[in-house]
Amino acid sequence: MALEFPNPSRSFDAARNAVRFLGHDGMFQVSFFVEVGALAKSDTALQSTGQSTEASETRCLSAFDALRKSIQDVARKAYSYRRRPSYTLTAADFR
Repeated sequence: MALEFPNPSRSFDAARNAVRFLGHDGMFQVSFFVEVGALAKSDTALQSTGQSTEASETRCLSAFDALRKSIQDVARKAYSYRRRPSYTLTAADFR
């Protein structure tokens, strides 16, 4: 089966300074984390805070929502290389 994202929910993980979202491959659930630094590449308000903990949860979630399709495309690509239970997507993954 292919990796799908049927659940649009996402959450901010302060400990990882990342946005967490889930994918599903059949009955398997896969966790993804997108670092704030990766989101900041396309969001000028986040660029000013960078990867610091000062980036607000609301701003990070809004940036994720705006970039959802491209984030999911990058997640599918990462998943296609090697299937694991979780992934952390960094700015390097979005080149």
